[in-house]
Amino acid sequence: MDTVNLDLDMTRTAVVLIDLQNSNVRRALAPYDAEQVVANGLRLADAVRGRGGMVVFVRVLVDEILALPADEPMKKPGAPAPPPDAAQLAGAIAVQPGDSVVTKRQWGAFYGTDLDQLLRRRGIQTIVLGGIATNYGVESTARAAFDHGYQLVFAEDAMSAFQADAHHHACEHMFRNMGRVRPTAAIVGG
Repeated sequence: MDTVNLDLDMTRTAVVLIDLQNSNVRRALAPYDAEQVVANGLRLADAVRGRGGMVVFVRVLVDEILALPADEPMKKPGAPAPPPDAAQLAGAIAVQPGDSVVTKRQWGAFYGTDLDQLLRRRGIQTIVLGGIATNYGVESTARAAFDHGYQLVFAEDAMSAFQADAHHHACEHMFRNMGRVRPTAAIVGG
């Protein structure tokens, strides 16, 4: 993984953190645990915000997520309802003035939300992505962002999956075709 500083124009950069919410941070994750992912996500948010960039927290309404027939559905038929706080951002996250919160009902953060409009109104050209889970919400959002023409930077240690191999596959075989994959330290500059 290249760790060279990216020299980003932070005033035209948004960090978009996917589904760092109670329903996900309470799960077993790999290769990074929820505490590491949230801490690195907040480090990115502070750095980008402090240099004039935009911060967007995305959350999914887990009780409203689309459930179509599938061999292995995420929401099993007859499963109990999620806890009332499932869609709330994790306790360590304090949304700051000027930050945006986008609520979605799909895996990706663009479809059916105002994310693209929020980014374009701020003149954003580059999106730094992180969140849970790498191969669901992050990858789905990345594909749409790529289709919309945004430059992408993937904060490899500010995201995680339910299985380490799924995380590694996305980072090594998908994200490198769409943008640049870097550790948090390389993105924030140290």
